[in-house]
Amino acid sequence: MASMMLMMMLLLPVTGVLMAVTPFLQRRGEVFAVTVPSSAQRDPYLRSLKRRYALIMGAVTAVLTAAGVAAALAMNEAAIMVVLLVGTLGLLLGGYALMLRYRAKTKAYKREQGWEAQVQETVAVVGEADAPRAIALSWNLLYVPVILVTVAIAVVGYPHMPDMIPMHASFDGTVNRWEPKGPMVVAFPVLMQLFLAACMVFSHWTILKSKKWAEPGAPATSALAYGLFARAQSVFLLVSGLLLTGGLGILFELSSMELVSLGQAAFFVMLLAMPIVVGSLVIGVVYGQAGSRVFKRMQGSDALLADDDEHWKFGIFYVNPDDLAFVLPERFGVGWTFNYARPVTWVIVVGGFLVTVAFIVAVSVLV
Repeated sequence: MASMMLMMMLLLPVTGVLMAVTPFLQRRGEVFAVTVPSSAQRDPYLRSLKRRYALIMGAVTAVLTAAGVAAALAMNEAAIMVVLLVGTLGLLLGGYALMLRYRAKTKAYKREQGWEAQVQETVAVVGEADAPRAIALSWNLLYVPVILVTVAIAVVGYPHMPDMIPMHASFDGTVNRWEPKGPMVVAFPVLMQLFLAACMVFSHWTILKSKKWAEPGAPATSALAYGLFARAQSVFLLVSGLLLTGGLGILFELSSMELVSLGQAAFFVMLLAMPIVVGSLVIGVVYGQAGSRVFKRMQGSDALLADDDEHWKFGIFYVNPDDLAFVLPERFGVGWTFNYARPVTWVIVVGGFLVTVAFIVAVSVLV
């Protein structure tokens, strides 16, 4: 199963490359989570900071990827897990720490240049109803037939399943955990599907509820770009969710019926995950955060038309009690985040954490 190990190692370079290119994907008026004039994207000093960030993250990614590939070729399962977990966590935390360092440099440079917003300009986009937007939430009804097919396979195949169901296999495909045949064991993949589908539907809902991005210097064009970005992300989220829920559920049921081995099922799930992982990188590079790369020739402004740096704590946490929106585009990254000054945000965060813990506990007890 060396091929499956090597596929798992692809998570490292994809994560690292996404982190490395993140500064180049942000909106025109933001550099390392600092508000600057949109024309400052061409500033030599700021561009040099971005290049340095990318080079450092790229070098770290190359080293970690080489270590992961070596562990995979050596078939060392323990080393693979260490490199994968520690490496991915190191890239995320290290990338964030490096961002904070360059954020401080950018803030100091901003003060030196005297970039200050004399007024806080806001925009309202006329004709927003005609602008592209995320696909409707009703598209998530497609999860229903996927789950029903899994249930049908489980019902039809239950009499033909062995008394002991394989539940876990090592990287070489050797099954090392079984559970007695029973309704809950067979229903386990359906429960996983329901949980994953719920997470995907919630993510889709947050896109629809998000505060729309419109740049004061180019309101109509940036609103159109954001709409295209939101639509692409919502379609990608739906397709990814259907692939994962369908693949996990159906393949697990087929392995329980011994039509495929558990190792083969895991291999096919990894195959399904690869286009999802790579696709997230491609969408980020093509569209940029909030559609910032859709129209690269949007007119830039030398003036700072709006500045909300004070509301972004540590560059990524938005805290603004005067903003009624509780979901908005991220400041550093590709996607969306919450307004942590809104009570509903904490209801969602705490509620989601409790539901996740309850699901894990329930599955571990029932299965």
